[in-house]
Amino acid sequence: MPEPLGTRTAFQGHAISVDIEDWPGLPPYDVVRHPGAAGVLPLTPEGEVLLVKQFRPAVRQELTEIPAGLLDVEGEDALTCATRELYEETGYRHDAIEFLGGYYSSAGFTDEYVHLFWARTRSAPEVGPESGIQIVMRPFDAMVASARAGRIRDGKTALALLLADRRPSLP
Repeated sequence: MPEPLGTRTAFQGHAISVDIEDWPGLPPYDVVRHPGAAGVLPLTPEGEVLLVKQFRPAVRQELTEIPAGLLDVEGEDALTCATRELYEETGYRHDAIEFLGGYYSSAGFTDEYVHLFWARTRSAPEVGPESGIQIVMRPFDAMVASARAGRIRDGKTALALLLADRRPSLP
């Protein structure tokens, strides 16, 4: 695997850093370093997708998406992160959970990798949703149709729906 001739950190933030790398024959290359993330597509026993609606400052609007979060807890793997985020953001626990796949969010400038899971939740939440989150429930088939029609604006949510649509049902 090739390596850059040199790397210097231009910015170190809470969740990301930006490195400037020197590669032969290329101008200096900015790389956003990201710890990675995990998202989970929760399905209720009634066949509804459990989504979270929240304000996203980067795009200046509310988005409806699957529960997800950063891999920013020391020693935590992607499955544990997805399980934690499901509970923290929605108050629901799962009875079954499986890996769907993963993807690089934008390999042209960041190393962020998002792990995707799907889960069968319990019928009701144990606690309320995280502050600032509104729970949205929609039929799975309708959400898949929305993803196929290009009406889901959040990439991880659209991909999770399309991947789950081709899988056998969770127990």
